[in-house]
Amino acid sequence: MKIMSFQASLAAAAMLAAAWLASPVSAQTQTAPAAAPAQSTAQQPAASPAPAPAPTAAAPAAPSAAMPAAAKPEAAGVAPAMKELSPWVMFQSADVIVKAVMIGLAFASLMTWTVLIAKSIELSVASTKLRSALKKIAEARSLAEAQMALGAKEGVLPSFLAAALREARMSAGLSSDAGIKERAASSFQEIVRAEARRIRIGMGVLATIGSTSPFVGLFGTVWGIMNSFIGISKSQTTNLAVVAPGIAEALLATAIGLVAAIPAVIIYNHFSRVTKNYLELVNRASGAAGRLLSRDLDRSHGSVHSRAAE
Repeated sequence: MKIMSFQASLAAAAMLAAAWLASPVSAQTQTAPAAAPAQSTAQQPAASPAPAPAPTAAAPAAPSAAMPAAAKPEAAGVAPAMKELSPWVMFQSADVIVKAVMIGLAFASLMTWTVLIAKSIELSVASTKLRSALKKIAEARSLAEAQMALGAKEGVLPSFLAAALREARMSAGLSSDAGIKERAASSFQEIVRAEARRIRIGMGVLATIGSTSPFVGLFGTVWGIMNSFIGISKSQTTNLAVVAPGIAEALLATAIGLVAAIPAVIIYNHFSRVTKNYLELVNRASGAAGRLLSRDLDRSHGSVHSRAAE
């Protein structure tokens, strides 16, 4: 009986020991599957390449979101496309006042070149005629002989000869040769002044264009830049595409002003030298007419003295 109870107690103790040993194993087997997913989820971003396609799928969305932001200023008209800035396009796009300034300066430049051509021909022809006339009367001994050498031509030298003959005729019977020469010299000076005024016609236009054209062009530039700043304030931007056309149009007025002024100044200085040379020829003609008048007076007085001696 004791043996049976002892065996039963041993069997119960063995069952308890087996149950105690089996309980940790079952707990480990139950916690392992729960930990495994946590470890797999923790290690998945580093080891698994599966999340890599996510950025590639989202990458097209970034340009699509940035493209409207970049296209938005153009849609709003803040930064329009740059247009061709040729002189003709800038003139057409300029303000009415700036256009008027440019047209006026272009007309002034046309007048400058017209005066250049006209005065060059006039001075060349006048100088050639006067030199030829001076050569013709170089051997003349009297006013009448000089008039016959020149013929019925018009010019400054025939005017001197006519004035000398008129004064000699009007002073006939007077005994003072000095008075005749003085009155003839006064007539010669009037002819010289009239010829100087005639030959300088057009040079005042050159002087006016050369001195005022830069300031007129500057006025157009100031007006154009003022309009450009007004456009900047309205568009609320300082983008070069908005500012550059207006400033270029304004500067074009200054450029045209300089194009009109610089040739005018150069041409004026050139004609000043040429006119001075021509007036020297006129003074030579005046001196030649005065010498012929003096010879005629001396000859007439000599003939009177010879008759008185006879």
